[in-house]
Amino acid sequence: METRHATTPDTDPEDALATRAAWLYYAGGLTQSQVAAALEVTPAKAHRLVARASRAGAVRVFVEGPIAGCIPLERHLQREFGLRYCRVVPPVGPRDLPFQALGLAAAGMLLNELETGRHRVIGVGHGRTLAAAVDHLPRFPRPDLRFVSLLGGVPRQMSANPFDMIHRLAEKTGAEAYLLPVPFFANNAADRVVLLAQRGVAEAMAMAREATLFLLGVGEVSGAATFLPQAGVVTPAEVAALLASGARGEILGCYLDAQGHKVTTDLHDRVIALPLEAMAGREVVAVAGGEGKAAALRAVLAARILTGLITDELTARRLLDDAAPRHSTIGSETCTTKSRI
Repeated sequence: METRHATTPDTDPEDALATRAAWLYYAGGLTQSQVAAALEVTPAKAHRLVARASRAGAVRVFVEGPIAGCIPLERHLQREFGLRYCRVVPPVGPRDLPFQALGLAAAGMLLNELETGRHRVIGVGHGRTLAAAVDHLPRFPRPDLRFVSLLGGVPRQMSANPFDMIHRLAEKTGAEAYLLPVPFFANNAADRVVLLAQRGVAEAMAMAREATLFLLGVGEVSGAATFLPQAGVVTPAEVAALLASGARGEILGCYLDAQGHKVTTDLHDRVIALPLEAMAGREVVAVAGGEGKAAALRAVLAARILTGLITDELTARRLLDDAAPRHSTIGSETCTTKSRI
């Protein structure tokens, strides 16, 4: 772990205090109550300061050592679904919403890609887990890089709005940001054609086709409590129709059944997003997990779209248990690895 101290004379005093709080907490090993006493602030403010430093990229966490049970799961997932890259993380927080663990792992993967400099254009999807990854990503200058949103925006009150995610990535890296300034779904197929023909939209879509790395979320199809219905992007009636058609997972507005085939829905005629076939031959990494995501992930994995997957341990076990009975002994071996998250 390292904390980075700003030294410029015009540093925001609150940012400097947040960095000091983070140093005391992470490097000094103080509890948040002790940090509060040392800085003469309330415990609640000490908590906010540490969180602020983390969000600003002042803290980078490195974890080394074995993750018991996760390494064999990664190997089995790679073999079962033809993946080139897989990271399985222990669950942190609520079983149904492991945003913290997955966000840290995805941020570590993205930071590694930024450091290697292999990519000049990175396409970014949507979802709360990807938003958590952006939150955890430290600042790392890559002014030569371009981030591009792969789909139209969702309502701005949602924390996982693709517009906000792209802007935050650009702020943390100094990269250029390209957006699709249109809805996720057009009102009808004719409107979609008109919107895609707009110059800014066409330019962003062309940029998306140049990406060599795609980071995607995976949506489940299980009722009004899930992300897209909550965001008002699809209606409860549309969700019911999708379930009736056999849809189990969503990726970039494409709905797939349990065998990985596209279901029949007029949403496919209205979606404004990069087509899945445009990602062929590139690195396509999904970040998803949680108690309700296994069926959705299984559908996306069956489509053989992904080259990489970041998920949590419980979801990984469920995926493999459902894929083949022979995986019932997964996790019995423990391997040593170096994990950077």
